[in-house]
Amino acid sequence: MKKAQVQNAKGEVRIIAGRWRGRKLPVLNANGLRPTGDRMKETLFNWLMPHILDSRCLDCFAGSGSLGFEALSRQARQVTFLELDKTVANQLKKNLQTLPLEGQQAEVINQNSLDFLRQAPNEPTFDLVFLDPPFHFGLAEQAIALLDEHRWLVPEALIYVETEKGKALSVPADWQLLKEKTTGQVCCRLYQKA
Repeated sequence: MKKAQVQNAKGEVRIIAGRWRGRKLPVLNANGLRPTGDRMKETLFNWLMPHILDSRCLDCFAGSGSLGFEALSRQARQVTFLELDKTVANQLKKNLQTLPLEGQQAEVINQNSLDFLRQAPNEPTFDLVFLDPPFHFGLAEQAIALLDEHRWLVPEALIYVETEKGKALSVPADWQLLKEKTTGQVCCRLYQKA
């Protein structure tokens, strides 16, 4: 996303549960930025409830950071936010500075998510990954392939993928579809690595 596409007007996202329940965080109005709606976010975190505590999360294509902040509010141990647009990444950093992390770790990396995933970690890193890329660019499939190829996921890791409605996804053979829901023009799926 180019700087020219980011406008000064701000919106906000609301943390819906956990210790920061009801807290509103400012988000820049930027082209292509579509935070996960409260209803879908509530459904997702109901699915994830037994898995959030002490998890290590990756918020790919973070944008507003809505999913990563929700995970932190619900006691995730660590969240890494990946965001390509520098202005949007700086807003994520400002929002993090306003939150009392109390021993939790969170970082914002201003980098292309696919470039980040092309690096090989020293060991499998993430228990939970949020993939909510801009629609219509095939980014979800590329990220899924890189997560698998470079072994970013611990055994039994959970992967949440948000795509445009009607989009077929090719996933690794050892990923099991646990949940799926379509609302409006968005399809949400939760997978687990075997």
